[in-house]
Amino acid sequence: MIALWIAGGVLVLGAGALLVLSLTASRPENLGVQNGRLAECPGTPNCVSSQAAEPGEAIPPFAVSGDPGEAFARLRSIVAQEPRSRIVVDRDDYLHAEFTSRLFRFTDDVEFLLDPAGRVIHVRSASRVGRSDLGANRQRVEALRTRYQQSADPRPERP
Repeated sequence: MIALWIAGGVLVLGAGALLVLSLTASRPENLGVQNGRLAECPGTPNCVSSQAAEPGEAIPPFAVSGDPGEAFARLRSIVAQEPRSRIVVDRDDYLHAEFTSRLFRFTDDVEFLLDPAGRVIHVRSASRVGRSDLGANRQRVEALRTRYQQSADPRPERP
């Protein structure tokens, strides 16, 4: 019986520590666009980027079909509709959103950079704290990609 009380106390303390850690994590200062690129991943497995060279961090950019500005506007609308998302910076070619987890209120920073010449939208998604996110950032980006692809105008372009 005492072992159960101790185990329960350890769980409560651990959960409290995680909550405090998530609430005290501040926005990284290296976010944004520098020399046409998003920030590099910090070398921990809780970040993915379409501009990363490391296989564990790399994720494909979003393909742009049709007008790049319209494609970016569609993506912006999708991000804004996501639960527990908040758009922090919104420019014609750059979007930074914060996504907050339901349970411990961890914040992930998700950035998008429109490259009209390359006909892609680059993406970077990273957790603010910890080492592992159990694949949450990669899963989020892929879910956003699916919604973005489904939102594309199904009508064929006319010659």
